[in-house]
Amino acid sequence: MSRIGKLPIQIPSGVTITVDTDAITVVGPKGQLVVPHLSDVTVALEDGFAIVTRKDDERIAKAQHGLQRALLNNAVDGVVKGFEKKLEVNGVGYRVNGGGQSIEMALGFSHAVHYTAQEGVTLAVDKMSITVSGIDKQQVGQVAAEIRALKKPEPYKGKGIKYADEVILRKAGKTGK
Repeated sequence: MSRIGKLPIQIPSGVTITVDTDAITVVGPKGQLVVPHLSDVTVALEDGFAIVTRKDDERIAKAQHGLQRALLNNAVDGVVKGFEKKLEVNGVGYRVNGGGQSIEMALGFSHAVHYTAQEGVTLAVDKMSITVSGIDKQQVGQVAAEIRALKKPEPYKGKGIKYADEVILRKAGKTGK
């Protein structure tokens, strides 16, 4: 039995879940998300809880059991609380401007770098930090990864864009004689 899959999902007040044959719709105070309904698992709604069970003990059903529960739980958390990731920009001459859907960054290139986020994701800029927020966990993580990929942190001085909780392993530079 999947340790993650067997845990019931508590449905908070104000959240409605609609289960169809190919999709599960989660509607809450922050918006609406659609989760794919995987073929080898079933989702039952019972007195304030969503319970995910698998149809048989085949290998694919075991794999989909925990996945379906995690996707559904992330959707419920997203429409209630939302998700956010924080990025930090480190480097002399590096700047970040903008907010909302698009930001403009000076990252040491000969030109300014413009980034526009997907629909449903908002970007907030505070000095040298960027906060990516939204209701879809996958979209928030993807946008944060794309922004980080514009200038990955380098190991010698730590210049670049990194996650706020990321630790950059520093290397020693050249040693003089």
